[in-house]
Amino acid sequence: MILDLIRKRQSVRNYLPKAIPRDEIEICLESARLAPSACNSQPWRFIVIDDPKIKSKLCDSIFNGPYSINSFARSAPVFIVVVSEKASFLTRLGGNIRGTAYYLMDVAIAAEHFVLQAAELGIGTCWIGWFNESETKKIIGIPKDKKLDCIIAMGYSQDPIREKIRRSLGEISSYNKY
Repeated sequence: MILDLIRKRQSVRNYLPKAIPRDEIEICLESARLAPSACNSQPWRFIVIDDPKIKSKLCDSIFNGPYSINSFARSAPVFIVVVSEKASFLTRLGGNIRGTAYYLMDVAIAAEHFVLQAAELGIGTCWIGWFNESETKKIIGIPKDKKLDCIIAMGYSQDPIREKIRRSLGEISSYNKY
């Protein structure tokens, strides 16, 4: 049941020093690739950072100063840099009319497909949204006009699965009226 998988998926901040096989990363990428998007625009690109030298250089540059809260990610063997690509004209037009950034919804759906697939494979992940974007772009050659939405730290967890503490269904949902 997918609910069991969702209960199992958590933000991991303590990784084992164990490499992730590329074929398992590819399975996660394929899951992200199959995500739905507005007007099938697929406005995403996933950059896999699994070279330890590049990852170390990234960590030294993007998780310091005000971003040091995410320095835990240094222990993850893989980073997935999630880049927003240009959405289709219709998606942008509809988004402007509605005041909704559909491309962000699309990218988030694809990234969630990625992390859920990783959890199914026994691989832990953590979405990181607070990092030095300009340094990340410089180090891995991302054009300045691109937007980096998040970095997904990826690796095998050292910690057990925690119980999720969430608001009750009654606090977050209703039927037929607000």
